[in-house]
Amino acid sequence: MTHNTTPAAGTDIAPEQACPIAPVVDIVFSRWTTPILWALHEYGRHRFVELERRITTITPKVLTERLRRLERDGLVVRTYHPEVPPRVEYEISELGRSLAPLFAALADWSVNLGKVERVRREYDSKEQRPGSRRN
Repeated sequence: MTHNTTPAAGTDIAPEQACPIAPVVDIVFSRWTTPILWALHEYGRHRFVELERRITTITPKVLTERLRRLERDGLVVRTYHPEVPPRVEYEISELGRSLAPLFAALADWSVNLGKVERVRREYDSKEQRPGSRRN
């Protein structure tokens, strides 16, 4: 499927036209969204505290905000159980599960992280040499 929507020369380009995947990246790859979706996809339904324990570096406030945003976007389902004490569970929605091929592709690509680190070290070593300052 091609998305060739190239505007005429000299016309302004809307951000969505310049990069049509930008809205997707904004929804799926914001700071804490990916770890939350990954955890719910890989490990199933979680209570808030379980997610908090699994994603150890996230604060409760940020986790709450992200879960609300993911619920609003339709990627997570929140289920309230009116028990004593009340219980709330989160699970990835069908729409969220549709991201599985994307997650799989990214997991496959992660084999390249060693190469990225090597290239970074090479780049950084060049940066420290006199006269090799980049603009």
